[in-house]
Amino acid sequence: MITGDDIRIAARRISPYIRTTPVIRLDGPWFDTPADTYLKLESLQVTGSFKPRGAFNRLLSAPIPPAGVITASGGNHGVAVAYAAQRLGTRAEIYVPSVAPAFKCEILAGLGAHMVVAGDTYVEALAASEARAAVSGALAVHAFDDGATVAGQGTLARELDMQLPGIDTLLVAVGGGGLIAGAAAWFQSRVKIVAVEPERCPTFNRALQAGNPVDVATGGIAADALGCRRIGALPFSILQPVVRESVLVTDAQIREAQWILWESLRIIAEPGGATAFAALASGAYRRSAGERVALVICGGNADPASVARQVDTGDMTLAQLRR
Repeated sequence: MITGDDIRIAARRISPYIRTTPVIRLDGPWFDTPADTYLKLESLQVTGSFKPRGAFNRLLSAPIPPAGVITASGGNHGVAVAYAAQRLGTRAEIYVPSVAPAFKCEILAGLGAHMVVAGDTYVEALAASEARAAVSGALAVHAFDDGATVAGQGTLARELDMQLPGIDTLLVAVGGGGLIAGAAAWFQSRVKIVAVEPERCPTFNRALQAGNPVDVATGGIAADALGCRRIGALPFSILQPVVRESVLVTDAQIREAQWILWESLRIIAEPGGATAFAALASGAYRRSAGERVALVICGGNADPASVARQVDTGDMTLAQLRR
């Protein structure tokens, strides 16, 4: 299990390489919410997502062999590993599925990583990367099912706790579970943690129902970031005693959340990065009176041209945020 001390050690270890990202309070005419609401803008982290926290902690936790590091990713984790490898002066080999966004692949190339397209899903890319690691001897850096990675992601929760003590609830988007597991490991029962997932990528939701990780079909606009076939075994073991609530949102609600963040705050969020906000903005998460809510904007690697209003406004309107 991951402890608070593991996360404190990770925070010291990675501090020279990451940013302390800001927290903003939603207020003003657009966000007349019934209680305090805060955004943790991890979209402003180096490489545009929370992923460097885990990547740096993993790379700095073990000797890196001459073959360098290897991983599989739908985008953000691969970019983070490539960036960390570049900063630490080692080789990175990144396996991506064919659904990885082209502009994220361009970022990988710009960071000097050797990129391999393997299969149509993250699971297929992961299998190919593991086979290659067994041959090459490179250090495998799992995106979420690894203790050092989870402890690194937990530094976000520690940072938020220092910036904003006394929150009641934290909403976190879930893919493989590394970020929310890190948050659960840090906060334990002090803060209610709510998992938010796209309806088409319900890995934690289905695991909660089954009582253990299970395979699910994935798809939709956030699949590159949140489209894991099943939640990680380690994250689920951390989450099961602590996180009891899972909220699902539609692709249309995620698109609208992206638009609201841009239109009202000039924040660009990729679909996965806007997923937690979509739960609050759409009403899928029903807050109680006086509840102090924080949520993580966990990624900003979106093509700006794609952040456009392409949904039926009947799904969600700004008026819902004013209730």
